[in-house]
Amino acid sequence: MTTSLNSDTTKPTKQILVLGAGFVARPCVEYLAREPSNKITIACRTLSAAEACGAGLPSISAISLDVSDTPTLEAAVAAHDLVISLVPYTYHATVIKAAIQGKTNVVTTSYVSPAMRDLEPAAREAGIVVLNEVGVDPGIDHLYAIKVIEDTHAKGGKIKEFFSCCGGLPAPEATNNPLRYKFSWSVRGGLLVCFTPASVLSSGVVKHISGADLMQHAHPYSIPPNFSFVAFPNRNSLPFQTYYNIPEAETVIRSTLRHEGFTEFVIAFSKLGLLDSEPKEWLQDGIEWRELTRRLAGANAYDEETLASRIKTICSFSSDLENDRIVDGLRWLGLFSTDKVLARNHNLFDTFCAHLEGQMKYQPGERDMIMLQHKFVVQWADGKQETITSTLEAYGTPGGHSAMALTVGIPCGIASQLVLDGVIKTPGVHAPYSKDICDPIREKVELEGLGLVERVL
Repeated sequence: MTTSLNSDTTKPTKQILVLGAGFVARPCVEYLAREPSNKITIACRTLSAAEACGAGLPSISAISLDVSDTPTLEAAVAAHDLVISLVPYTYHATVIKAAIQGKTNVVTTSYVSPAMRDLEPAAREAGIVVLNEVGVDPGIDHLYAIKVIEDTHAKGGKIKEFFSCCGGLPAPEATNNPLRYKFSWSVRGGLLVCFTPASVLSSGVVKHISGADLMQHAHPYSIPPNFSFVAFPNRNSLPFQTYYNIPEAETVIRSTLRHEGFTEFVIAFSKLGLLDSEPKEWLQDGIEWRELTRRLAGANAYDEETLASRIKTICSFSSDLENDRIVDGLRWLGLFSTDKVLARNHNLFDTFCAHLEGQMKYQPGERDMIMLQHKFVVQWADGKQETITSTLEAYGTPGGHSAMALTVGIPCGIASQLVLDGVIKTPGVHAPYSKDICDPIREKVELEGLGLVERVL
């Protein structure tokens, strides 16, 4: 569903600079292009990519720009009323510094990093809004966490437990490989979340989980009527007790969702050394995948029976059936084949990521999905407890935008328009952790059909 922005024909022209032309940029630009007073410049190192991102839309121009070229970046940012930074997060602080100098508002979909937070005083002094975390996770998740928490507190209740799970996944009919997963974004990023250290608050106890142990903390997570996932902790949940104003909570856990059967493969990849990012002199273009697997497994031959036996010994899952499932998946991935390895950066991790890019991509006609759910255990003043869920189930369109692109790009566009319109106007570095920011964004998100559905269990 799309809506007009109901433009006032007397509105002054606003100049918007979009840095980056990746897959989330197009839905964002499409949303902003609905407002006739917006003039949008898409900037990318590759001019053709910027032109393609804005093709067919009104009031769009494209330029070639390298964000590492500070003087050029500063000049471009200063010439616009708002800059949307969709480049890698490591560049956001550089963009914000340019925006402070040019007194230009900023929007990003990324978490607020320490380097970005350090620019808070300068952003306030410059009088600019730097609004971050306005994608899906982070983004839409904040909008509905704040809504339920604020509503509960207003009614005299307390949040005793807070769980939040989100996953970018293949739609059920597209889970047609042994891993039941496909990559709609960076393969490297998709694997890194599987061994990034995490911290949670569980029944009043703070738990720190190493990246190496993260998959061991995956657990079944069902969403009625018919979804069976696994969930594993997502980064550091602890600050959200403060961000969401729930000091009374005894449990605060944010998790990543995958379809059942995925996490065991990540454990196998790790045990075999496929996630090792240290350089290997022997890793060269042209060796066969079966030889690479033989080396990693420490096998004395590369016939399939020998490799399978060694892998079962190394991985040692809970049953013969599970060991067979993992071996079958590794066979499907081509690790026992005579196919030639294309080495990347002389390390196994990047080489394996490059291999997965070809093996685990979406095929024409297939859809992805976003599943996001909050679960709140609420205690009311009379002592009664109840569980509230808030759920988003969104699907991509074959031949159109993916669910990931829509649920990141549309909220980003909405937040940008609200900053341009002066609805969100307090100077400083912000994320959607308060009603004054969340409520107007959520209202527009719901008009786009991306709102969460609440249920009391």
